[in-house]
Amino acid sequence: MVNAYNPDVLNCIANLSNDEVFTPPELANKVLDLLPQELFRSKETTFLDPFTKSGVFLREIVKRLDRGLQDKIPDRQQRIDHILHRQVFGIAITELTSLLARRSVYCSKYANSPFSISKFDTPGGNIIYKNIRHTWENGKCKYCGASQAVYDRGNEAEQYAYMFIHTDNPNKFFPNMKFDVIVGNPPYQLSDGGAQASAIPLYHLFIQQAIKLKPRYLTIISPSRWMTGGRGLDDFRKEMLTDNRLSIIHDYKDASLCFTGVEIKGGVNYFLWERDKTSSLCTIINDYGSEEVNECQRPLIEKDCDVFIRNNDLISIYRKVRSKKERSFSEIVSSMKPYGLRGDFFKCPDKYGLPAISEVPIKDGYIIYGLDERQKRSCRYVSKKYPLPKKDGIEKFKLFMSRNQGEGILGETFVAPVFAKPNELCTETFVVIGSFNKEQEMNHCWSYMKTKFFRTMLGMKKNDQGCGQSVYQFVPLQDFSHPWTDEMLYKKYGLTPEEIAFIESMIRPME
Repeated sequence: MVNAYNPDVLNCIANLSNDEVFTPPELANKVLDLLPQELFRSKETTFLDPFTKSGVFLREIVKRLDRGLQDKIPDRQQRIDHILHRQVFGIAITELTSLLARRSVYCSKYANSPFSISKFDTPGGNIIYKNIRHTWENGKCKYCGASQAVYDRGNEAEQYAYMFIHTDNPNKFFPNMKFDVIVGNPPYQLSDGGAQASAIPLYHLFIQQAIKLKPRYLTIISPSRWMTGGRGLDDFRKEMLTDNRLSIIHDYKDASLCFTGVEIKGGVNYFLWERDKTSSLCTIINDYGSEEVNECQRPLIEKDCDVFIRNNDLISIYRKVRSKKERSFSEIVSSMKPYGLRGDFFKCPDKYGLPAISEVPIKDGYIIYGLDERQKRSCRYVSKKYPLPKKDGIEKFKLFMSRNQGEGILGETFVAPVFAKPNELCTETFVVIGSFNKEQEMNHCWSYMKTKFFRTMLGMKKNDQGCGQSVYQFVPLQDFSHPWTDEMLYKKYGLTPEEIAFIESMIRPME
């Protein structure tokens, strides 16, 4: 007997890119599960997916309404007509996804086709799409920030000028409609034409636009980088973390648990926003896959904290450490360009109009650490008469730490620093830690940095590869007249056996 296998076609569609990630049906249903389920038993509830791709959210909503309205509208065709004409709406992100979404929802790429399960007067039905162009101002789109040099192209090419965010009035798409629920998975980013596949984030613009429509409920999938960092996301992060209407955040540090085979640095989350919520607490769910889920109801922002601490297990540790009101380790970490030297200083020093630098040691000169043409750590040498932009602490012992390392996953180890002596300095490839009078103090500082406790506190703010001054904010500064061990630190801060067990299980040891 042949084993019949009938896969869901929306599980089989490959993602267009990491910018536009299609949502698997299983994940779409988890997002819809956040909503009060009585919404699917009302003939009046209206739903909008304003960034429709495959149509999976709308399709699954229709399924739930079809079941929920059986008693209220017994005739199946009348029920489907009512749902599709009066309750379910979408705005596609491209012409291709408009056809795909209609095929998923209406069973026909044109809503007025004889093959559509409910007849409309227009080809689009309630899943609309219009090809629009960016609005250029000073070389950038005034709505999304797209580069005119990259996206001002012919009509035959995709513009990526998404309808929903390229307007000051999102109500115009469905005039006179009030939506109870807005749901979906927006495009995440847009290439800006820079080096190393650099891109500008977009998803926050969709979320802000959706909130303007004042739905009763908003539930959206997005990257999680906004929680602690991300390019151009400072204002958005502040808005979100001070918004008491956020009710649930289901957070995955490993994005592959949601999207198989897709790498999204910093992970992903989906959240529920409730217009009429009054409580200041939010339910935070840390999902590690399988049955490993940690759920906690807490404020989005802890006292004396300016970021969201994603991991629930870190909250009690944070509170104990902060209660001691110690100075921050970030006070002994330099800002960018600690000596005023750019990262390309070794490769093209002439562009700065300065004297030549040497590849061989110079007697009584300075040693400069940086990256060579192969992106390997190396040294260059200059005379002490060299016109350095900055010389702060140059006669001290210090650690040069790589400014970029790891991926922002709790538990990462450090790349070994440069143990810098007096008269040694570095380019902006590194940040400088400390300004020690004795070499022993520098070594004791490194003993502290290697502890699991130190990297636990660092991980509260480090959400990507960046390891600049700000990520050390929650690490308490210590006395470096002696070395440090985890046992000493656990005792100092009064950590419980459960808190110690969490740190020991999550943080990798360092030699």
